[in-house]
Amino acid sequence: MQLQPLDVSLANPDFKGAFGAATKGRADAFLTLTPAIVAFYRKEIVTLVAKSRLPAIYYNGRFVEDGGLMSYGPNLADSFKRAAVFVDKILKGAKPADLPVEQPTKFEFVINLKTAKQIGLTIPPTVLAQADRVIK
Repeated sequence: MQLQPLDVSLANPDFKGAFGAATKGRADAFLTLTPAIVAFYRKEIVTLVAKSRLPAIYYNGRFVEDGGLMSYGPNLADSFKRAAVFVDKILKGAKPADLPVEQPTKFEFVINLKTAKQIGLTIPPTVLAQADRVIK
């Protein structure tokens, strides 16, 4: 396996050019990381990935709800609840520096079967059984 980074920034959000480079480089799959630009252009990225017919995995289920293939990452609702607990403690006088750093403990695996069918991919039943949510 070889990684082919696609450099896109807010100053140069050329996703079409990046996907052209991926196609030219004969990419077999697509993976997003978590920079804000990826979230900001979520729908455009999902659309371009679908046009390229690449299997893709994202860090957040919202991409899958918008037509992405699958995601695996922290459960955002749980993370926001944990953040609210910290805000409450700070508002009650706790010093932020005294609060422990927490890592996410709940993760979510989401699969979009409609997208899998569109790109000609069959998701094995053993993988489907592990999903927290399956979009049909």
